[in-house]
Parts: sequence; structure tokens; C-alpha cells
Amino acid sequence: MARTTDPTPPADADAAGAPVLSERDGGVLLLTLNRPDRLNAWTPDMADRLFTLLREADGDPAVRAIVVTGAGRAFCAGADMDALSGISGAPIEVDGRSMAAPAKLRKPVVAAVNGPAAGVGLVMALFCDVRFAADDAKLTTSFSRRGLVAEYGAAWQLPRLVGRGRAMDLLLSSRVVLGAEARDMGLVDFSLPREDVLAEALSYAGVLAAECSPRSMAAIKGQVLRAHETGFDDAADEAAGLMAEAFAAEDFAEGIGSYLERRPPRFPGLGTHE
Repeated sequence: MARTTDPTPPADADAAGAPVLSERDGGVLLLTLNRPDRLNAWTPDMADRLFTLLREADGDPAVRAIVVTGAGRAFCAGADMDALSGISGAPIEVDGRSMAAPAKLRKPVVAAVNGPAAGVGLVMALFCDVRFAADDAKLTTSFSRRGLVAEYGAAWQLPRLVGRGRAMDLLLSSRVVLGAEARDMGLVDFSLPREDVLAEALSYAGVLAAECSPRSMAAIKGQVLRAHETGFDDAADEAAGLMAEAFAAEDFAEGIGSYLERRPPRFPGLGTHE
């Protein structure tokens, strides 16, 4: 996707010290985890900022697709070890559902895993809708080697992506897999040279933003998420009802019209209350 300067960039687009940077190019919002000196290690401030930006993007009609990546040479090396050392032995409260935020948005979220992704950083990528990874990116669950458990719904999501046996392997051993192996097992969807990862992820998101109906993508994400827990009959019955609604909606008319007229579609954006 060609990078252009957005005439109305987010307020923090140039805030170099922010834990997450935000930059919009047309309908694509790029969110960059921004602690490169610590391999973008996860902190509460980073989590709060990322989830705030995701919620805002979901309600912004100008945003149609989101890409998440890391600054520097890493995606996210997991939780900040200095912060973890301070809570050893202390009772804490954890929102175990928070990492599923990308999956629960109505808009597509693409992970550009440009380098190491470990622990909570890997889990966050797993809940994105599509994952691009560098061929040499090192991916690991890491939990069993830190005396932890499968955090933030990883035990639910990982088997659905790679199967029970591979999920058990990755969780029990915490072994490191590279991007190419991760692609072969379904942990990521595309494996590319490191220098191409972000550009390809942005290009992919650009196609979603320019050519795909935001309402269709929102409906499809909801269908896939619910289908995790339902049988075929429930999923098919839901699809039948949604199909009837889609045939009567303006996006269907625009999709057919743009095809017949051989022009790009002009789908409306998805706002807060839709």
C-alpha cells in the first residue's frame, strides 16, 4: 500500500514517547507497539493505550482496517520482566478476556509480526484476524518456562488455530518456532522476509479497506467468532438470516453495481452505532 500523509493524522501520530503510536493512511490505521529498547515488552500502559485506540478505531467510520506491529526489531517480547518481578508472591487481579479485543472488534485486525513475539505478545497476535510474520521471527508461548499458565485465553484460541496436539506442544514446551514453521502449522497465515512484512500487511489491509464492505466484514467476524461455539446447523441458520438481510441492504446493491459498472465500490464506513 502506498504510504501517504493523512491530512488529519491522530493527535499522537508523532508522539515518539507514546507506548503505542497511531497513524492513519486512508482507511487503514497502523498501530505500533513502541518500546523498541525493550523489544516492545508489554506493560499496563501499553495495554491501556492499545485497547483504547482499538475501541476508538472501531467507532471511527474513517477506519476500515487495522494493522498492529512493533517498533524496531521485535513485535512484542512478552510481559516486561522488571514489572513481573515486582509482583512475585503478591495477589493480583487479571482481566483474562482482554487479549481477545482484536477478535471482538467489528473491523479486521491484521498482525504484522516483524520480529520476536512471546507470551502475551504472541497471544495478542493470535487474536488478530490475519497474521503476517517474518520468516526468521521467533515465536514462543514462554509461559511454562516462567512458572505461568496459558494466559489470556491462549488455551482456547491456540488449539483452534493449530490443533490440540500442536497447541499442547507449544504450550507445554514453550519451544521457539520460526515464522516459516509457524506458517506451516497455522500459527500465522503468511511468512515473508522481515523487510517485507509490514508493507505486505499494510497492502493487504489496504485491499480490505478499499474493496470490501465494512458491514460485510463485521458480520463475517461475528459469524466466525460465534461458530467456534455452535454446531453446523446453528451456523447455517444464522447465515440464512444474515443473507436475507444482506440482500436487502445498500452494500449488496453497491457491490453488484460496482462490479457491473467496472468501478471501485463506494461502501459507507462503519460508525459507532451500527
